[in-house]
Amino acid sequence: GMVLMRELARTDVVRELTYTGRIFSGEEALRIGFATRLSTDPLADALTMAHEIAGKSPHAIRAGKRLLNGALSDSAADVLMAESVEQKAIIGSPNQTEAVHANLEKRAPKFASVD
Repeated sequence: GMVLMRELARTDVVRELTYTGRIFSGEEALRIGFATRLSTDPLADALTMAHEIAGKSPHAIRAGKRLLNGALSDSAADVLMAESVEQKAIIGSPNQTEAVHANLEKRAPKFASVD
């Protein structure tokens, strides 16, 4: 919808597409900011990304998601404070320690589940 479009593309592009209803290609969607990447095998690429994300600390992923959800609407001061709160909760936590140890030992991490 409009809320997402205005965050992804320039206003003139959003207006043109809204007023004309023009259908556009994946290449154009990528160029104007409506797509992140193009893929010849979207399912395989999505699964690869999902596995990559699943290999990260679930607490860090959740914190990142919370921060990104507020980053566009909250004030800069609020976002910086939220980052500090998230960092304080993560640094030294069991999953953060496991991530460091796994990296040093060159092994896959074994994270604790998120409650």
